[in-house]
Amino acid sequence: MVLLEFAMYPVGKGESLSPYVARSLDIIDKSGLAYQLTPMGTILEGEWNEVMAVVTACFEAMRADCPRVEVALKVDYREGQASRLASKIASVEDRLGRKLSTG
Repeated sequence: MVLLEFAMYPVGKGESLSPYVARSLDIIDKSGLAYQLTPMGTILEGEWNEVMAVVTACFEAMRADCPRVEVALKVDYREGQASRLASKIASVEDRLGRKLSTG
């Protein structure tokens, strides 16, 4: 099972990139994978091929009208573990004995 965090955006398209980011989020939301949107990127949870297919679909949609695209990607693989989007946060909160701001 993989947690994959990524940010993807066009270079040279001005200051507001939300139209391009929204395009990717539409793909992510329709993928059926668990995800968490953050102000600086998106975290996906699933099998390697599933999460990479979503990143590839986002890239293909972005490059359709963006000649330069930047991608930052971070992956955490752990065999057999699922629902880590929530459980990793819960583990830290349990150690602290309180809820943290997560969104």
